[in-house]
Amino acid sequence: MLVSLYTVRIKLEILGVENYGIFNVVGGIVVLFTFLNSAMTGASQRFLSFALGQNDTEQAQNVYSASIVIHALIAVLVVILAQTVGLWFFNTWLNIPEERQTAAFIVYQFSIAATVLSVLRVPYRATIIAYEKMSFFAMLSIVEAILMLGVALLLPIILFDSLIVYAFLVCIIGIVILLVYKLYCNKVFEIAHFRHCRDKKLFRQLLGFSGWSAFGGFANISRNQGINILLNIFHGVTVNAAMGIATQVNSAVNQFLTNFQVASSPQIVKLYATKDYDSFMQLIFRTSKISFCLLLFFILPLYVNTDFVLGLWLVKVPEYTVEFIRLIFLFSLIGAIANPLTVSIKATGNIKKFQLVLSCFMFANLPLSLLLLWIGFNPAWVLIIKICLRVLAVIWEVLWGGKMIRLPVKKFLCEVIIPIFTIAIISTIFIIFLQNFFSNNWSRLAVSCIASIVSIGCLMYWVGLNKQEKVLLQNWLKVKIGKSGDCSK
Repeated sequence: MLVSLYTVRIKLEILGVENYGIFNVVGGIVVLFTFLNSAMTGASQRFLSFALGQNDTEQAQNVYSASIVIHALIAVLVVILAQTVGLWFFNTWLNIPEERQTAAFIVYQFSIAATVLSVLRVPYRATIIAYEKMSFFAMLSIVEAILMLGVALLLPIILFDSLIVYAFLVCIIGIVILLVYKLYCNKVFEIAHFRHCRDKKLFRQLLGFSGWSAFGGFANISRNQGINILLNIFHGVTVNAAMGIATQVNSAVNQFLTNFQVASSPQIVKLYATKDYDSFMQLIFRTSKISFCLLLFFILPLYVNTDFVLGLWLVKVPEYTVEFIRLIFLFSLIGAIANPLTVSIKATGNIKKFQLVLSCFMFANLPLSLLLLWIGFNPAWVLIIKICLRVLAVIWEVLWGGKMIRLPVKKFLCEVIIPIFTIAIISTIFIIFLQNFFSNNWSRLAVSCIASIVSIGCLMYWVGLNKQEKVLLQNWLKVKIGKSGDCSK
């Protein structure tokens, strides 16, 4: 998180607001064509975890091989779409200063290459997650973040166009990371060896599952990148830079949550595969609670000190950045609750109606955002709409979970929703109250960080955990304390 945040500062300082905005909006066009990849990522992870949960190594190897073939085809499709439809949109609609058109075009081509590399990486990443090799996953994530920082630090000594060089070096990092993923999987996992898969039924299952996931992935990408493009059309690349910074900050803070949920997702699928419904439901409840509070630990101090932190972090803060960051934080907190439900529902394999309704909520962002921007509303309203629709989507996920996975809705409301919102409200009031006693910004930041840890930690124990979870935590602490005592002797 720290490396990623510092990298954003360096990129913005060296590239400048205009170039940084161009990089975000141009890359966003290519990302629009990766909805199939997003769908197949979920399908690959689900079917691999399901097969491993049933100890079916033969089926797991078939899933791996089929995923390799499908992702290679997706990569080809991304190139075709990006060089036709995407190029037309780039030349026709994007609001890019005339003197930067050539550089933007070259960056667009590098963005296509980087996206293709990320598509080809998916089967290896899915295999690592399905086997729950989180130590390697974590280390490679850290290495990738450090390499990105290294690229940003190299830019000042480059005499050529810094935007083009940056896009090129991001591609090189993509090649390196893909090769490391492949070599590790081939060496460590017995299923990670490609063979010609003749199981047409498996291909149909993967494509059928991913078909509806693709619809959801297209809706999600359309929402995120469509909003970015609308902001570019109505307000130019400066507002794109502000949205890019807000998104990067949110992504960096979300690393803790993402990696926690990456670790829990294969376990949820495996428990469903083995029909251990009690443990399955307990893990959903716990993951939702812990996800929300883990994210709140980092978001709350940043939320109440956004102006001061941005002033320290960035040389120049683009207009609307503060509002964008705060609103995206709220959106992420809502999403933290829902992700375990999404994983559990997808574990059933029956996602048609679920994904259809969820996608409608996502698609609704674009016409509503277009309407408000056209009328002349503040750009921040696109995120307010996004938050409201996400709340409706979470309500739908809870209700549909009650039907598909026999989720006890009332119990989920009493044991998850009410406790975490109680924690959030009390912690926020407590931090704002304490900050009133300090006038120095550094003191206010320090106090809010300490108060966040203490208040959320205590409230999570007393309000968030049930009796069984408190006993589990107490026993775990006793074991850890006992081990540290033995080491000291």
